[in-house]
Amino acid sequence: MQAIILAGGKGTRLHPYTKSIPKPLLPIGEIPIIEIIIRQLKEHGFKSCILAVGHMHHLFQAFFENGKKFGIKISYSIESSPLGTAGVLGNCFDELEDNFLIMNGDILTTLNFSKLMLFHKNQKNDFSISVHNRKVDIDYGVMEIGENDNLLRYIEKPHYDYKVSMGINIIKKESIKNLISNYDYLDIPDLVKKMISKRLKVFCYHEECDWLDIGRFDDYEKATSIFIKNKKKYLSNYI
Repeated sequence: MQAIILAGGKGTRLHPYTKSIPKPLLPIGEIPIIEIIIRQLKEHGFKSCILAVGHMHHLFQAFFENGKKFGIKISYSIESSPLGTAGVLGNCFDELEDNFLIMNGDILTTLNFSKLMLFHKNQKNDFSISVHNRKVDIDYGVMEIGENDNLLRYIEKPHYDYKVSMGINIIKKESIKNLISNYDYLDIPDLVKKMISKRLKVFCYHEECDWLDIGRFDDYEKATSIFIKNKKKYLSNYI
């Protein structure tokens, strides 16, 4: 099995932490975020990994090299300019396996990657999206207002439940070969929209698991605290 990890962003929301080091290389405890992901992929049977990098790509190459010390083959797809979360696939299309996992490089999760791949293959999906339940609390009274500014409903401090993308997907290579091209900018949401418009098989995968997208200071601090308290939950082979 093969994975592509998106690690080309600048992580501007985590400045100044990311001023001299890319966000995926920030340590969670003593282990970089992206190393946790790579070790998890190895535990779930993934044999190779492509790091899609751009900003400070030399640091990734110096740290991971060819992946031998992690027990997984690691190669690099280097962007000279931003290509978007799906546009990077045009940069390494010939290297892709028939079905591959693509995920963000700043996620702390206990998702079972091998079960996700099995779901994708058994369903014969073109695109499989991992989703997570997200509850959003609103600390204000919410007004629902009609066309003439008449009040329809007053909802005091409601909460809303959503299914959100985890930033972890499986893609069938054959299904996207005519939807992406070299050097064209494209994000995954736009690729999904193209696939839906062509009536390709796009399905969601649900699993009870931990998931945290590390995009802001409070997320980073929370992820560090969670991982330090229960490393074995995230890396069963952790010493």
